[in-house]
Parts: sequence; structure tokens; C-alpha cells
Amino acid sequence: MCDDLGFERLLGEEGFFARMLGRSPSGAGREPLYGPDIPVVLLTGGPGMGKGRLLRAVRDRFATKLPVIYLDCGSPVYADRAEPEPGARSAATEVLVEAARRLSTWQGTGGSFTFPRLFAGLAMIATGVTDGTPEAVAAEVERYAELPQRQRFRGLGAGDFWRGALLGAIRNLLATLSGQALDPYSAAVSTALVDALVSGLAPRGKAEMARVYGAYPGAAGQPEHGLRDLAADFKAGGEGREVAERFLFQALREDLEAAYTGAVGWLRRVGRPAVLLDRAESPLGEQLLRAVLIDRRDGQRDRVVIVGTARRADGGAFLYEGLPPQGVPAPVEFRPADGSPPAWSRRTDATAGRAPLADGVLLLRMPLLTGDQLRRETERRQRRAEPEGGTNRRRIDAAVARLSGGRPHTVIRLAEAAAAFRMPADANDRAILDAPLNAPGDGAAERPVAEVLLRELVLDQLPVRLPAEHHDHWLDLLTHLSVAHDTECADVLLRHHQRGRVHRLTAHHVEQLLTDTGWPACERHFIGDFGLRQLLVHRLYALQPDGAAWYADHHLLRDHYTGRAADDAAPSGAAFHSVTAHRMNHHLVSGGVDDVVRHLAGTLPGRPREWCAELLEIAQAPYPSGADTRRERARGLVAVDGPALRRKVDQLLHAVWLCEERTRPTGRETARTLAQLLDLLSIMEFEGAGQLGRTATEWSGLAENDQPLLRCTCTDQLGRRR
Repeated sequence: MCDDLGFERLLGEEGFFARMLGRSPSGAGREPLYGPDIPVVLLTGGPGMGKGRLLRAVRDRFATKLPVIYLDCGSPVYADRAEPEPGARSAATEVLVEAARRLSTWQGTGGSFTFPRLFAGLAMIATGVTDGTPEAVAAEVERYAELPQRQRFRGLGAGDFWRGALLGAIRNLLATLSGQALDPYSAAVSTALVDALVSGLAPRGKAEMARVYGAYPGAAGQPEHGLRDLAADFKAGGEGREVAERFLFQALREDLEAAYTGAVGWLRRVGRPAVLLDRAESPLGEQLLRAVLIDRRDGQRDRVVIVGTARRADGGAFLYEGLPPQGVPAPVEFRPADGSPPAWSRRTDATAGRAPLADGVLLLRMPLLTGDQLRRETERRQRRAEPEGGTNRRRIDAAVARLSGGRPHTVIRLAEAAAAFRMPADANDRAILDAPLNAPGDGAAERPVAEVLLRELVLDQLPVRLPAEHHDHWLDLLTHLSVAHDTECADVLLRHHQRGRVHRLTAHHVEQLLTDTGWPACERHFIGDFGLRQLLVHRLYALQPDGAAWYADHHLLRDHYTGRAADDAAPSGAAFHSVTAHRMNHHLVSGGVDDVVRHLAGTLPGRPREWCAELLEIAQAPYPSGADTRRERARGLVAVDGPALRRKVDQLLHAVWLCEERTRPTGRETARTLAQLLDLLSIMEFEGAGQLGRTATEWSGLAENDQPLLRCTCTDQLGRRR
């Protein structure tokens, strides 16, 4: 995999991250962006957009020049480490400890970091260990032994005013208290620990402890009170524990900030340290992001660059604190294609103190691959010569572009699978989805690339808030929903495919879950991402022999809208202007072509403009797998019974269907066919026929340039990737 594919502008010597971190990958200094108040950067994009890949690339490019820590908030390892001592540890404390441990071994410019402030808080919550005895507390504290001081080298001191007093004092606890008969959780253990953390320090250390822990909520400037309250809140759980964990994260950043301030720090340290939070949409990641955003909103200033991931386009619902995103000033956003990063500053008006957390973020929109980047990636992976002059490669390029929509991970996987694949003549783009791929993690096992992508984009990235009882059939539900256009037909499918289940999802639930996962919406398709929809349509057809599941779903919807056809004036959603058109759409793709042609031929006279709009709506449908006769039928090469008008309408329907499906090139041949058919209809003897001449010009121009005849959000996205 090409680690920097699509990220060149972000990772370069003058790129966004070089300026955000104040140093380039080669080590040259850069004027830092923003400051002293800096935003939390959120990489926004759904599955396959490369958020984690970009974070790892930032780590790999910059970690030799700057202290850059990468943390996977979605990993279960932190909760697993906390499990043995739930009263003294949590997933949040474990992730903070891991960050501090890595930084305590930093070997770059300025040397390693110490974390005496964080250590003090961790030592206090150690009093919540299961046993509660002095020995047990001391053993728990020993887990953090490397954090408060640097490893001493011969002839050198620790190099700061803490002078190792913290750890030494804690180690004396066992000697002081072990001979006494104390009940578990005795106040004597906590009192002795507080004394060791505060009284045994040099004057500057005491003052610093008072500054930090005296600021704990309710401490009134007394560090002893702050330390005790921190431990009590952590032990209490719930919101109290979250307050304590937030304060520990603040203590870690205070330790980092202290390493950069003062004469020694100013001379030895360069740039800004960074904490990279992958899968930050997880509960742990959201908690860490919320903590730093609240602190900075409350006035805390530090130079730590926090970069997290966000699936949702708006950065995440938690940023708006219950307010509708559309009612809040939009966060500043940066698209790499725009060039220079935008200006950013926190609001300073009278409402700033109550501003939602979104005020403190910069949304970095993950870039889709351009057409040139996509072509270079597919060409780079081709394994054999092209005796036909590159025809197969160009066809594969087009298929990868349409099915991926420029989504980097999908491009990479399809390009890998297509390296030695040859597209069948006149094939639908979905043919490439059966190309074999050595699936990562499966050894040498080959699987169709469609299976690999569905596992990686759907099963491995389930919505964070998807209830556990729906995990086992989430992919199946999405597969059936691939044929839905709006919430009404989605609910019809969901009721049918969740029969017998106590807990059911509605279309509204699924819409919210898809939005939370970062999949885009489209006004004409319930599954709004074109590439994901094609993967699901491909899977649906293969669920049962001969596409039985495909036909069953379309028949279900056809029958539902047949029942509603009597009330044709009823609202029919954004995708269709009438219930009849919706019904005919599903009838068309489930074997009712002749019925649809008769309907169209009978409703054309007298209403050519409305008829053309209805034709486009009916024809916005995928074509089932197997032999595709649409091109021949559009050209009149397939015998069709009936009068001339019906035959020409039949040809036109199939030509429009080819254009609307968006899974094969249209080009000049189809454009000419469209123009000829509409011109022929325009000279027939029926009311309004002459108006079709203008439509012939418009549609043929769009088809010749491979543009959709009926625009929607997902087809517009395809047009931008060409």
C-alpha cells in the first residue's frame, strides 16, 4: 500500500502537518500555525478514506524529529489492562499511561520527558486497588515508576526540581505503614500518600503541585484537597470519574508544556509535541477529545497538537452538546485541495463561554483521490503488457474510478485485485468485484475483492452506537436496503427482513447510523454512497441462486407501491414525483420491462416534459447480473412486438437505463442512439412530440461526456472524480 497516496500536500515539507507541528519531515523549522490557543484537528471522512493511514504516515514522517505519539482508541487493550484493578484503573488512565511511557523514552531532540504531575494523580487513584492495603497501593504505584523522573546517568542528576522525590517518597510508604495494623482503604494510606506527594518536594515542586492540583474542582487552591477529591471522584465512578480522568489528561499536557517552557526547554525543545488519536469516534476517543476541548474552552493553553479521527462529516454529535448542528456556527474546515490552511481563532464574544465544543476544532476533510492519482495507482499495479493498446487498462481505470468514487482504500483494493484481471467485453463495472484478492490476514487465501471490501468497510467498522443485538445482521440489512430509494421503501424492507426479532431497526435508525459512520446521504438513494451501494447490490444478487433475493426484494417493493397506486397524488419522497413511477422502477428491474414500456408508451402523448422526467426516474436502477441485452435492445437489434411508438419507447427506455445505471461507459455511441431515438419520436404524430427535439440535444450532450441524465448527490460525486 502506498502510505502517502493522496496525502502529498499534507505531509510535504511545506504541508499542513509541518506547519502545525512547527517542523518539517526533514527537520527544518517552520512557523507554527495558530497559537498560543490551537484547535483540535479532526480528520473527517467515512470508512476507507484513510484517516488511520494518514495518522500513521504523520507518525512515521515526523516521529524522528518531534515527539509524536499514535494511539488507537478503538483497541480493546486499554480496557483489558484496566480490568484487573477496576477501582484504580480505567481505559482512559491506561491510554494516558501508555502515551506517557512512550514519551518518557523519547530519544530525539531535547531528550525524554518526565511526568511528575500525571504521576501524582495516578498515585492517588492507586488507593482504589482491590486489596487496599499499603502493600497493594505501593505495588500499584510501582507500575508508574518510570514516569516522574528521568533515568539517571552516571555523573548527571535528574535535571529538574522534582529531584526524584515523588517516587522515593511513595516507596517509603511500604516501610512506614507495613508494620501497622490498618484496615483496607484506611485513611492513613491516603493521608500518607498525600504527604509524600506534597510535603516531600522542593519549594518549586510544592508550588507547582499547588498550581496544578489546587485547581481541581472544589480544591480551593489546596493541592491536598485536590488530590483527595481526585481519588474520591475516580472511585465514585460515573461523571465523577470522568472529571478525574479529564484532569489527568490535563496533567499530562501540563507535564509536556513544562518541558518546553523555561530557559532549558526553550533551548532544547523544538516544534510542538503531538498526540494522534485513531478511531477517536469510539467512546474512549470521544472522551479524550471532549476533555481537551473543555479544558481549552475554559482557558487552558498548551502546545500539544491533538489530531483525532471523526467519521461524521460534522465532526461528531458530541461537539454540539445537544444543539442542532445547523443552529451552531459551522466549525472551520480545511480541504487540502484549497491550498493554504484557513485562519482559525476561538470566538471571543459574549457567548464564547457557552460556545459548543465545535468552536474549538478544525475539520480537515480527508481528500478523495483525483482522476490522475487514481489512474497512476491502477497503472502502477498492472502486471502484464497490453497488446490491445491499453484498452483493458483504460476499462479497468474507469471501473475502479466509478466503483470507488475516489475513496482511497477502495481504489487500493480494487487496483490490487485488477492487477491481472481482464474485463469481459461490454462488461458491467461490477464484474471487477469478482476479481480474486489475497485478503490481508488470511494468509494465501484468495477471496473476491467484494468480500474483502465489505468486511473492511462494513463489518470491521460497525457503527459505534449500533446495538449489539444487530451486529450479526447489519451487513444483511444493508444488503437488502441497497435497492431502497427513500425511508418508506426502506421501512418496507426492514419490516420484512426483521420479522420475528424483538428488537428492530427503523429506516430512521439506519439513516442515523450510516451518518454516524460517515457514509454520505443522497436524495435519490437510501444507501447514498455509490460505491458501497454497488458492493451491496452485487452481494444481494449472489445471496441466492439466480438472483432470487434480488427479485424478491424488488417484487416486495413493487407490490407495496401497487397497493398505493390508487392514491397516486400521495407524497412519494424525493426520489420520485409519483407513486406510479416508484412502482414502475422496481417493476422494471424485476422482470416487468414490457409492462413498463406499455405504461410509458400510453402516457407519452400530451405530456412530453413530465414524461421525460418520469422516464428518468423509472430508469434510475441497477441492472441484474448476467447477460446484458440493453445495448442491443436500444439499437433495435432485438425484436419487439407492437406499434412503432411502443417499439421506439422500448429502445429509448433501454438507452436511458444504460446511461442512468452509471456502471459502464456511455460515450458517443449511446449519445447518438439517444439523439436518434428522441428525434424520431419528435416527428411522430402525437401531441407535444416536437418538444422532444430539445431533450435530444440535452441528453445526448450529457451522455457523450459520461454525465448523468438525472443528477443526484452520488452521481454528482462520480462526475467530479472523472
